[in-house]
Order: sequence, then C-alpha cells, then structure tokens
Amino acid sequence: MHMVFGAGRTVGAKLPHLLAAVLLLGLADSMIGPYLVLFGADRAHLSPLRVGVFMSVIAVSGLVVTSWLGRRYDRGPGRWPAVVAVLAPAAGYLALSTTTSYARLLVIGAALLGAGLAAFSQVFALARTHLDQASGTASSRGTLALRSAFSLAWAVGPILGAAALAWRGYSALLLLTALAFALVVAPLLLLGPTPATPRPADHPRTPTRPPRPVLLVAAGFMLFNTAMCAGSVALPLYITRTLARADQDVGLLASTCAVAEIRAALALILLPARVSRQRVILLGMLLFVAYFTLVPAVSSLPLLLAAQVARGLAIAAVNALGITYMQDLLPDSPGRATALFSNAFITASLVSGLVAGATAQTLGYRAALLLCALISAAGGLLVLTARHPPRATPAPPRTQHPAGEALPQA
Repeated sequence: MHMVFGAGRTVGAKLPHLLAAVLLLGLADSMIGPYLVLFGADRAHLSPLRVGVFMSVIAVSGLVVTSWLGRRYDRGPGRWPAVVAVLAPAAGYLALSTTTSYARLLVIGAALLGAGLAAFSQVFALARTHLDQASGTASSRGTLALRSAFSLAWAVGPILGAAALAWRGYSALLLLTALAFALVVAPLLLLGPTPATPRPADHPRTPTRPPRPVLLVAAGFMLFNTAMCAGSVALPLYITRTLARADQDVGLLASTCAVAEIRAALALILLPARVSRQRVILLGMLLFVAYFTLVPAVSSLPLLLAAQVARGLAIAAVNALGITYMQDLLPDSPGRATALFSNAFITASLVSGLVAGATAQTLGYRAALLLCALISAAGGLLVLTARHPPRATPAPPRTQHPAGEALPQA
C-alpha cells in the first residue's frame, strides 16, 4: 500500500511539470513549423531548391543529434540533453531574426535548429524515466497524456504563429518561437534530479545495436509516417486540383482530423493494460490503409470528413501508443528508444516530399494517395513480424537521496 501511494504521489508531482514542458515544446514547434519554408522563400528570398536544401540540412542534423543525445541519455539519464535540445533552437531562431545570408542560414540550421528536432525525444525519454517510478500502467498513461498535450499544442500553435506573423512579421514570429523554446527549460528544472535506473553489474548500459524486432518496428513507423507526410502533401492538391473544391475545405478537413486525433489519444489513456499495444497499432495502420484507399474514390464532403476522422484515429493509435511501445521494446534504454521513434518521423519527412511530388507529377494525385496506402500496408507488415514487447516489471517507487542518489522505498 505504501508503495502504491508513493507511486501516485510521484506521478502527481512530476506530471504537471512534464505537461508544461510538452505544451511549451509543442507550441514552439507548431508556431514556426508551418512558416519556416515561407521564411526562406519570402524573407530570405531563396529559390525553391535552396529552401529544400535548407530544410534537408536541418533534418539531417536532427537525425544525428537525436541519435547522439539518445545514447548519451542512456549512459547517464539527466536533464542536460533536453536542456541542450531546447536552448539550441532558441538561440537558432534568435539568430535567424538577424540574417538572411544563405551561408549563415545553413550554419544556423545545421548547428542549432537541427538540435531542436531532438527535443521531443529527450523530453519523452525524461518523462519515461520519471514516470517509471510509478506502479501499474501509470507510466504508459502518463506518456499518452503528454502525447495528447503535444497534439493539443499543435492545434493552437499555428494560429499563434499566424497572429505573430500578421502583427510584426517574421521578426515577431522568430522571437516568440525562441522564447517558447527557452521557456521549456523552467519545467525541466522543476522536475528535480533524474532517478537512476538500477541495473545488474554485468548488464550493458547501451547495446551496440538494437535487436531485430526493434529495427522492424522502427522501420514500420518510418513507413507509416512517410505515408502520413506524403499524404499531407498530396491531399490539399487533390482536393483543390482534382476535385476542384475550395481552399477552405482543406482547412476544414485538417481541423476534423486534428480534433479526432486529440480525442482518440485521450481515450487511449483508458486502454486496459491487458490489451496488446501492438494490436492497437496494427489496427491504426490498417485504418490508414482504408483511409488512403477511400479518399481517391470519393468526392462528397461528408465522406471526405468521415475519412479524416479515420485518419485522426489512425494517427493517434500509431503515434500516441508508438512511443510507449518502442520504449517497452528497449526498457533499459529510453533515450535510444525514443530517439528511434523520433528519427522514424524525421526520416519520413525527408523522403515523403519526393515520394509525393514524383508520383503526383507522373501518375496524378489519386495515384499518390493510393501509393500511401501501399506504404502504410508495408509498415503494418513490418510491425506484424516483430514480436510483442516484453512485459516490463514495474519498478518500485523511488525516493531521491539528498545528494541526488535514487534509493528504493521500503
């Protein structure tokens, strides 16, 4: 009884700080996310090719930094990797407000903005370590609550970004984004010392290579996210070009998907522990296949809206549960597990534009959407071939020694 009470007290104390950190991070990401390409084109006057190179440099840097910080976290869990991952982009967006030189933009993107892509994985790895002090399913449900908060921030952030842009242009937007990233540090510091994870003396802290099931799941998530990102490129053009519908319909469809995703992610918090996460993820991937098969076959707005509900449910099932599923596959390496999950999305964002653009140009928008269905199906097959994650034995609640050492609670 004392153990359960201590676990609940720990989660109750840590979760508000983690929620604040995730909300601020989501706002920072979403305020600048839709407008960074426009900054390159409109303010820096870059050609489409140079804009593409700039965005690719950020993505490649993000892959490298995310992997590096994930390994560093597992060698010695702490807050400093997350702090680095939010302060670097804060400095980067401040620097962007002072220059439009292409060479400097590339340096800023590689050295500072790429690190910002590691912030998501670091904050969620930190959350896993702190919430693992709880018994039962508190860790998994806490992660789902945090993922829902991140989605909620993405529903609000673009509106705030647009308001800042309309108010004082890109200078205001970049400064507000830098401030939001910097503010993430405050709740991270309020978390207190990071609990140490006890391991047997002969247990390696960081395996040299993830086991095959983990690699299969990561590849499956990468394919799912490739379909998601490529579909986000093809759908607006399909709606406005092929179906000749108004631009406002694109916004309505996007909003419908976002609302469905947030509600589904919150509902997953109530998912019983006995339900296989792998099966729910596979159901989400199957739903994605159905979505990408249905959309090219319909033209009425009600059916398109219903399809967007299915899309939101699928994204919630895969991307909300996917974090804890990957962490369960690597229970002793939350940093690497969350980095693999994040890098699956970053890699997908790198290749999805090319996939969608090339297919749409040669075969049309319907073909691009159907290709996304095939990619989703391939991702589901990879996850299906991976074994179920091991059932992690809940760790006993832990208290912090005054010097920072974590001690089991009697």
